[in-house]
Amino acid sequence: MSDNDSNKPKGRKPTLPPGMGKPAGKKPTLPPGSGSAKKPTLPPGMGKPAGRKPSMPPGAGKPAMPPGMPSGDGASGLTRADFSSDQDVRWCPGCGDYAILATVQRLMPELGVPRENVVFISGIGCSSRFPYYMNTYGMHSIHGRAPTIATGLKTSRPDLDVWMITGDGDSLSIGGNHIIHIMRRNVDLQIIMFNNQIYGLTKGQYSPTSEVGKVTKSTPFGSIDHPFNPIALVLGADSAFAARTMDRDPKHMKDILQQAHDFKGTGFVEVYQNCNIFNDGAFFDFTEKATKSDRAVFFEHGKPLVYAGGNKGLRLEGFHLESIDLEAGNWGVDDCLVYDETSRELATILARVYWRDDLPQPFGVFYREDRPSYDAQVNEQVQSVIEKRGKGSLADLLAEGDTWVVE
Repeated sequence: MSDNDSNKPKGRKPTLPPGMGKPAGKKPTLPPGSGSAKKPTLPPGMGKPAGRKPSMPPGAGKPAMPPGMPSGDGASGLTRADFSSDQDVRWCPGCGDYAILATVQRLMPELGVPRENVVFISGIGCSSRFPYYMNTYGMHSIHGRAPTIATGLKTSRPDLDVWMITGDGDSLSIGGNHIIHIMRRNVDLQIIMFNNQIYGLTKGQYSPTSEVGKVTKSTPFGSIDHPFNPIALVLGADSAFAARTMDRDPKHMKDILQQAHDFKGTGFVEVYQNCNIFNDGAFFDFTEKATKSDRAVFFEHGKPLVYAGGNKGLRLEGFHLESIDLEAGNWGVDDCLVYDETSRELATILARVYWRDDLPQPFGVFYREDRPSYDAQVNEQVQSVIEKRGKGSLADLLAEGDTWVVE
């Protein structure tokens, strides 16, 4: 008997490593605790592993709450935990993505939308792992194409609450063409663009929003590319709703996301998000306690542009904004510009306040325009044609016009 033969158990074929094939007549031995019938864990909405009960619709299987007892974060009785999947969150410790995820999960119960009607669509990048972590339906799509998939889904299923998750590289580089068209069409969904001014997933190359002179692995002598200004870009594409917030102010972020959701059209929200591994501190001037008051202005519709604890303001001099000192006595709050989020002209002026040392960075809703959404118009058009011409049939459609019989 050879050494190889001596290693084989008598009367049976050798046990093979998991995934390397199955011995005839017997299932392979699996690692302890894996369970012979258990399927691999799949992303939320993509199937359920065997051996666990499927997720129940909101409220199903839960005991009725006594009258007057709190039922959860939202009127539906759901909580943040109901929107958290069982997947391990695989972002770097300290990443700003965690704050965005937590804020969205806290917001969802308050929206009153059943989980089975919520869908998250993403592209490629660190941010685009988002659908895995939401206990809703979702799809991790291909680089830059999330807008096309989200448009198709919302148009065919206007009853669904569709969210699109993307990053500055995913949406403004390979997805640049797609992002401008979803903006002009005004599809009724929400877009959250995580902007960290770097490619994080591919380990630190400069992105379309990286500043001039940025030294990265792909620009060792400094980037010479002029960066995109995301808010100015989407306004140029005739966005009907454009807003900006930050990862380190969850209260403001939640309010902005709520407004984007309530808007009937494409609610675009840019989030300044810190990548603490490859671009740490990119936005600290605007987000940290020591400098935030002087370097960020939080504006609202119908209110004057005031910042620095009420000590400074912004006034309009011609077509340009300038900072004024409200403490010295030469200027007052009445001299500050009162913001109007329905003015595309003011939105353009405010959007151009981008990385200027003499002015604070603006955060809030830059622009809001009420106009019909693309998906609503498509479905109205289809219904109108059906009413005039009838439902028709696929067979009649294929047979009409010039046809040939091939023998």
